Amino acid sequence: MSPASSADESAGGAQGVPLETARVATGAPPGGRAHFQGQLRTLESHALAGLDLIVEQLDRVLEALSHQDVELAQMVIADDDRVDGRYLEVHQGILSLLALQAPVAGDLRLVAALLHTIKHIVRMGVQCVNIAKMIPLSGSEPPVHNEMLSALAKMGAFARSEVVQCKAAFANRDVELAEDLVRQDREINRLNRDIFRTAIEIGDDPDTREWAMHMTLVARALERIGDNAVDIGEQVAFVVTGLFREFSDSSRPLGPSQ
Repeated sequence: MSPASSADESAGGAQGVPLETARVATGAPPGGRAHFQGQLRTLESHALAGLDLIVEQLDRVLEALSHQDVELAQMVIADDDRVDGRYLEVHQGILSLLALQAPVAGDLRLVAALLHTIKHIVRMGVQCVNIAKMIPLSGSEPPVHNEMLSALAKMGAFARSEVVQCKAAFANRDVELAEDLVRQDREINRLNRDIFRTAIEIGDDPDTREWAMHMTLVARALERIGDNAVDIGEQVAFVVTGLFREFSDSSRPLGPSQ
């Protein structure tokens, strides 16, 4: 599945996803506003649980990267179906809700934010798969560079933290916590640039240079996971305030004093 478009295409052609997924007992009459809100909150819970799947995928792919574990990397690739399935479940559930009752005010903002959020979750899953696909390319005993692996591990820790934090910010409607994602994302971007410079200067051995190029792609994937976490944080601000705004651009080049 591609990061940008496959989620939308999959949703359009989804078959066999039960419409009852979004229907929960709320004690209110079917079709009532309270019943609708209860269903919407349940869908929100399912969507945010998708971020837990991303944390699991990140943990496994970072371990696979650290130990050059091809078998574990293959498990990450196979498990991406769970992330895609969560997208389809939530997307179909939202469409079912909209068929029953039109949301207004805050509910409408939440519907829009959830549709954006699940798309970003799918994109995170795709990046975990991209990392996993890099691992077998280097062989069973690649000429690793410890400094680069250390920087990748730090990037992975920041990315994981961002995923956990964007979930907490959304669940608690905490705009300040959402805005703090930018701080961590700048660290990821700085490490990404450091890894790229290291790859350029790594030496003349062809195998080492090839491995380093693969690791720059891993770094890029981790950087994209952080970007998607920030995007989810921006949805938090939208739900709370009703206004969409981009957080300060964490991808801008750092000056000497930064």
